[in-house]
Amino acid sequence: MPLKVSDSLVEFELIGVDGKKHSSNKFASKKVLVVIFTCNHCPYAKAYQDRIIAVQKDYASKGVQVIAINSNDDSKYTEDSFDDMKTRAKEKGFNFPYLRDESQIVARDYGAKATPHVFVFDFSRKLRYVGAIDDNWDNATAAKQKYLREAIDAILAGKEIAVKETMPVGCTIKWRL
Repeated sequence: MPLKVSDSLVEFELIGVDGKKHSSNKFASKKVLVVIFTCNHCPYAKAYQDRIIAVQKDYASKGVQVIAINSNDDSKYTEDSFDDMKTRAKEKGFNFPYLRDESQIVARDYGAKATPHVFVFDFSRKLRYVGAIDDNWDNATAAKQKYLREAIDAILAGKEIAVKETMPVGCTIKWRL
C-alpha cells in the first residue's frame, strides 16, 4: 500500500555510496526529511539531479535533509549499479546521502512509482507532500510550480501545504521479477 499524506515515515537502513549504513532515524533532529527515489539511467532523474543538489544546499542550514534512494534492478539497468552510483555521486558532487535499496523493500514500502518520486516528511515524520519536484522536468528555469520547495517552505513556516500531492514524473521503478 503506497504511503499517503499524513502517513508516518517508514523507517529504513540502507548502504550509501560513502560505504556507510544510513538509517532514517539518524536524521531525527532535522525539521524536514525529504526522501527521493531516483536513479542514474533515467533522463528525468538526470535532469533533476542539479535541482536536488540545489535544494539540499539552499535548505541545509534550515534543518532540511535530502536522502536519495536508488531501488532499480541493476541487473537489467547496469548504469544503476552501486559502483555507478558512487561514480555519479562523485562526478555531480552530491551533497546528500545516495543510498542503495538492493532488496527494493523500501521502494515497495513507500509505494515509489517513478524516478524521481518525492516524499516530504515534517519534524513529527508525517508525510506532508508526495509527488514531483516541480512542473517542468526538462527546464528548471521554466518551472512555474516548484512543489518540493513550496512544501518545504510551508512546513518550515508552520503552514498548510497548498499542493499536497502530484503525479511523479519520470521513468518507472525497474522492479525485479
